[in-house]
Amino acid sequence: MRRRIQGLHDADQSAAGEVRDGLLLVRVERAQHRWDSRKPFYILRFSILEPKELAGHSFAGRLYCTPRALWKLNWFLRDFGYDADLLGQDEIDDKNLVGFRGVVKISHVVVNGTSLLNLDAFAPASQWEELSSPLPASTAHPEVMP
Repeated sequence: MRRRIQGLHDADQSAAGEVRDGLLLVRVERAQHRWDSRKPFYILRFSILEPKELAGHSFAGRLYCTPRALWKLNWFLRDFGYDADLLGQDEIDDKNLVGFRGVVKISHVVVNGTSLLNLDAFAPASQWEELSSPLPASTAHPEVMP
């Protein structure tokens, strides 16, 4: 039996084609720690705030908790405004992460036929205007002299 459900195709706001590579101002909607014996990780769901044409869309990404990857998790927590005292005690409260805002740089990569989203870089939300503005023509290509 076939059923027609109006708007079903619009429901997937995390489609890879809709969220392009680059800088996004985001809010953390959900954070969950997932235990894996080889690679424990946090799965984070972000809601896009800026740029305006992507506002309301969401995407998910992983931050691993392995000893080699802790630097990136620490970077995310610091730039998104996580409590420095809890961070200093090596504690993360998943519920405290919800609502945090910041800038994230994302990219998509295909590995063994699977499309993956990378969380490449982070910055505090206060730096959004500075980071998102285009470079002036004079500094865009400093090696080219007028």
